[in-house]
Amino acid sequence: MSDDVLSIIPTDPRWQPERAAGERAAALAEELAPGVPDGVDVEIEVEWHDAITAVDCAQNLVRIGCPHCRGSIDRDWYGDLLEANVENGFATLDVEVPCCGAATSLDALDYDWPCGFARFEIAIWNPERDWFEEADLARFADVLGHPVRQIRAHI
Repeated sequence: MSDDVLSIIPTDPRWQPERAAGERAAALAEELAPGVPDGVDVEIEVEWHDAITAVDCAQNLVRIGCPHCRGSIDRDWYGDLLEANVENGFATLDVEVPCCGAATSLDALDYDWPCGFARFEIAIWNPERDWFEEADLARFADVLGHPVRQIRAHI
C-alpha cells in the first residue's frame, strides 16, 4: 500500500515555532484535513528537529534543476545527499552542484514537485486532499507566526 503525505514547513529551514504555536497549527491541520468517513485514517505528526531535515516529495520528484546553469541535476546525487544526512540532519545546506560546479544551497535548487528542508514539520498522512489553498497556508502562517510552504510526498 502506498501513502501520500502533505507537509507544512516554514519557509526558513532553520526556523522553529514555540510549542504552543506548533500545537495550534496541528489542530488547524486536523480541521483542514479531517479525512472522509470510511476512508483511510488521517494521521498528523508534528516534529521539531534538532537539525535541518529534508522534507522530500519522494516518488513525486520528477526533476531537479540547477539555479545557475539551468542544467538537470542527477537525482541519484540528491538521493545520496539525503541518505548521508538522514540520521543527523544537515549541518548546512551549502553544496557544490555536479552539473556546473557552482556553489549554491539545497533549498535553492529547482525541484519539479516541491521539496524542502526544515527544523519543524507538520506531516499529514493520507490527507484526502491534494494541496492546501493559499488561504489555508495563510492561516497556518498566522497560527505559527512565520510564512509556510507545502510539500506533497507519495511513498
